Amino acid sequence: MRFSNTNLKLKTMEVRIWLSYDLGLKGDYPGMYAWLDNHNAVECGDGMASLLFECSSRKNVAEELKKSIAASVDIAPTDRIYCINRKEDNRTLGRFIFGKRKANPWEGYGSKGEEVIESDAE
Repeated sequence: MRFSNTNLKLKTMEVRIWLSYDLGLKGDYPGMYAWLDNHNAVECGDGMASLLFECSSRKNVAEELKKSIAASVDIAPTDRIYCINRKEDNRTLGRFIFGKRKANPWEGYGSKGEEVIESDAE
């Protein structure tokens, strides 16, 4: 965490965040990529990036991040952006700043639960 004094009235801090973004097939990827590039983000896999985000406090990271992205990216109702960062007490916090959670695509592939034995006999 680094503090900067770019504004004499307001001290800001840089907070490490990880973003997972899914803008679908018609999403504003040029806007998202420009925003990520302007914030010196590093790629962490498909639709995943990490960066230092300048904000007023750890309490306001999600709100300030949402405003910053919305000012540069055309967000559609189906777009999803998930932010992971550390809270003031150093616990990890993850939440959707745009969109919401979908059903798990891997549901049913595991071997948990009761085993069902199928039979031809009725």
